[in-house]
Amino acid sequence: MNARTTLTVPAVIVAGLLSLTGCSAYDSFVHKHATSTFDDVKAFGDGADVDADWVPADATAITVRTSTVDKASDAVILLTSGSALADDCAEVERLSAPAWVLDDAPDPYTAKTVFACGDWTIMATDDGWYGWTPNSEGERSAAVEG
Repeated sequence: MNARTTLTVPAVIVAGLLSLTGCSAYDSFVHKHATSTFDDVKAFGDGADVDADWVPADATAITVRTSTVDKASDAVILLTSGSALADDCAEVERLSAPAWVLDDAPDPYTAKTVFACGDWTIMATDDGWYGWTPNSEGERSAAVEG
């Protein structure tokens, strides 16, 4: 085998594997994130790899994007809900922004204030909530001082 063939064969194999496994494998490999969707809170609780106690009980159409980097805690959640956030979430000045953008999510940079719920920052959407973690120490501190 010549050098050109030696380099081309692995590239073709990787491209083929990525095309067979779809976008999620590509995103995981190249962009270092994985995206999952859940119909409701029960499905979210059964299958999500994130701890997000702030998610309202009536949440539906839940989209979660998490990091595929080992021990990284970056995550975003977009959901539909008619409920308010829990009382332990405090409105604070927005000091952080999410690691990733989700389709149909609002632009976090337009928010002057957000809700700090532990390690999560949440902002209202037209029909629910958009949250990200980690948030800033300033948001967590302001929520505690609040």
